[in-house]
Amino acid sequence: MSGHTPPSLNTGAYAKARQRLPETVLQQLVEHTGAVLSEQAEAKHLWLGHAVKVLDGTTVTLADTEANQQAYPQHPNQKPGCGFPLVQLVVMFSLTTAEAIGVRIAPWKTSEIGLARQWYTTLQPDDVVVADRAYGSYVDLALLLQQQAHGVLRQRHHRCNDWTKGQRLGSGDYQFCWNRPQSVPKTMSRSDFEALPPTLAVRVIQMAWERPGWRTQSVTVVTTLLDAKRYPKAKIATLYGLRWRVEVNLRHLKTTLRMEHLLGQSPEMVRKEIYVHLLAYNLLRYLMWQAASDTEQDPWRLSLQGTRQSFNHFRPHLATAGPDTRANYCRYLLEMVAQTTVPERPTRFEPRCLKRRPKDFSLMREPREVLKQNLLNESIPP
Repeated sequence: MSGHTPPSLNTGAYAKARQRLPETVLQQLVEHTGAVLSEQAEAKHLWLGHAVKVLDGTTVTLADTEANQQAYPQHPNQKPGCGFPLVQLVVMFSLTTAEAIGVRIAPWKTSEIGLARQWYTTLQPDDVVVADRAYGSYVDLALLLQQQAHGVLRQRHHRCNDWTKGQRLGSGDYQFCWNRPQSVPKTMSRSDFEALPPTLAVRVIQMAWERPGWRTQSVTVVTTLLDAKRYPKAKIATLYGLRWRVEVNLRHLKTTLRMEHLLGQSPEMVRKEIYVHLLAYNLLRYLMWQAASDTEQDPWRLSLQGTRQSFNHFRPHLATAGPDTRANYCRYLLEMVAQTTVPERPTRFEPRCLKRRPKDFSLMREPREVLKQNLLNESIPP
């Protein structure tokens, strides 16, 4: 505007303010937003009266700086200067509202199972945890029972079941008595391991999954929900089938919200970046839950990408509008979010291949400084 000095293009003040922002504040905001959204779920949204939580691990790459390499080293298969630091994440989500309850962050060499077990102490009585076969062990089921929680986990592949020794509860549905393993897991202390019960009653359910274009797959699930009448086999099978939603949530974080490669130059800024991504994800999920509640839709049928685009469209108007106008904008925003539905695809499957061809450049197998020096040497005539 005429007579006013244009704002500075220098972003130094913003960068300094971002560095001063405490990491613990962002972590608490993520956990707070997750708790607020969980409170929105009513009894009718629960699974047979239980709050269900799903968890899984993933890795993301970081900016290749010396500080990041020291805290989160790259994979040893990559030469120095040719790879990126790797960080291991274990994220827990609510199966009902899809919000991120929290995250555990560690170098990629840290055991995913060890990180996940840190979550067990935060569980509430009667919570149900759904996870893949990496977690389907005696130790995980026993730790869940210590918190008065339950697990619906895929059984590990190395365990063999002698169906003649189990109590038959139905077709492909048995109850067994598992003995505590003799060896102590690397992620546990001996005292914690010996505090586990010597035996454990578990329910083993065998079911068949059929997908178009694939052979029928036999899946074995173990659970501490022993009452076959209250928790029928079909209900358990349906619940475990919903475990795939954790993969969808992680894909939204890494692809839709672009968290797959982080730009922070230091480990502290990397962790702040992760928390901010989770905070943005939770806020989008909150919008989706509100929009679904107002229109009595299934929140899982709404598009997170569409919600993000709608919010970005309204963001400048919400920032400059007065209280009354802002309330109207919020109502219009929720109406738009409610229209961003995705088709119901219960048996959807896609080939794991890419259509778009990458650029035909060779991979970096030497540090950049070495390659630049080689180019200089080639350009100098003999």
